[in-house]
Amino acid sequence: MMNAPAPAPSAPRILLVDDNVDASLILSMSLQLEGFAVERRASGQAALEQTPSWQPQAILLDISMPGMDGYETCRQLREQPGGQGVVIIALTGYGGEQDRSRSQEAGFDWHLIKPVDLTRLTTLLKELIAQKKAGAT
Repeated sequence: MMNAPAPAPSAPRILLVDDNVDASLILSMSLQLEGFAVERRASGQAALEQTPSWQPQAILLDISMPGMDGYETCRQLREQPGGQGVVIIALTGYGGEQDRSRSQEAGFDWHLIKPVDLTRLTTLLKELIAQKKAGAT
């Protein structure tokens, strides 16, 4: 398997949280090829533990995970110091209107349905990260 190039030190940091290890690996490698620095975690609890030390600029968060689901993970991420300044995108198989509404209520910035178009995702990540950065200054 080909390794993705090492990201530039200034590369946007993305935390990818999904209990589907294979899908997460493929998406993380694709994002690395697009110039992002990516860390992967397989649970909401692991995301909560990783976020303070790694300080990602964006989190791609699955909704349906064992233990703590993505909605609760998002709520808790928002409560962490700096949690309002990170972009959090739901990346899920749930695409109904009620699912989107629940995502918004939980604090997600965006809701994408799997399988996601990589070009759309990278464009969206860059735009949302720039917006959050501009809003923080």
